[in-house]
Amino acid sequence: MKFIDAPLPGVVVIEPDVYRDGRGLFLETFHDGRYKDGGISRSFVQDNRSRSRRGVLRGLHYQLRHPQAKLIYAVRGEIFDVVVDIRAGSATFGKSYSTVLAGDNFKQVFVPEGYAHGFCVISDEAEVIYKCTDFYTPGDEYGVQWCDPFLGIAWPVTNPILSEKDAKYPPLLDIPAELLPNGHGR
Repeated sequence: MKFIDAPLPGVVVIEPDVYRDGRGLFLETFHDGRYKDGGISRSFVQDNRSRSRRGVLRGLHYQLRHPQAKLIYAVRGEIFDVVVDIRAGSATFGKSYSTVLAGDNFKQVFVPEGYAHGFCVISDEAEVIYKCTDFYTPGDEYGVQWCDPFLGIAWPVTNPILSEKDAKYPPLLDIPAELLPNGHGR
């Protein structure tokens, strides 16, 4: 199993060992001790699964009072996955990292608290699982405009399918400081 530091502090790409034989394949999608050895020492309390069709873009989401670190991977299809540092005062504020997560590449991305996250589906359909370190809390939902020019994200779609809520999120620089993580790792 490989743990690869992404260019954003605390963001880690995980490449699990995949064991294949004539019957198919086997891999561990999570092992607490191995992940701790790889630098991911969080307790996950909730798993979520989503299914979306080509062109759907979900994000860029974050929670403020109940921040969630996330471990994300696709179990079917392909997604263009994006992490953005929105921690006020961070040296990498507004910087993003993106990668393709796919059911057949088995890669995972660990997103620490203080980052916004989103993805768009680039296959006909995709199913995504993400583990969270805190429970979803209604009313603690925030987001950043997916196409914010300040972020410079090279999304593989120009006219995505968005939820009504995601379509209304503001650009990062328009978000009041008190609605952003403090930049010191909550």
